[in-house]
Amino acid sequence: MWTKYKISNNLITAEMWKDALEGEGLPTKILPVDNILEWSEFSRFFVMVPKGREHVADEILRKL
Repeated sequence: MWTKYKISNNLITAEMWKDALEGEGLPTKILPVDNILEWSEFSRFFVMVPKGREHVADEILRKL
């Protein structure tokens, strides 16, 4: 099960968050906030982490 951790304003920022979290071993997904069929590079995206692992993501981002 996945939970919404952060909202990114564009795809590039979402991929940067994803790379930072996955680089520390935390599985991460990104999904568009709006319709999945109509997203673009400038759409907003959810950064999702496994449920119950939000505290791990907090620790990883605190180190940055």
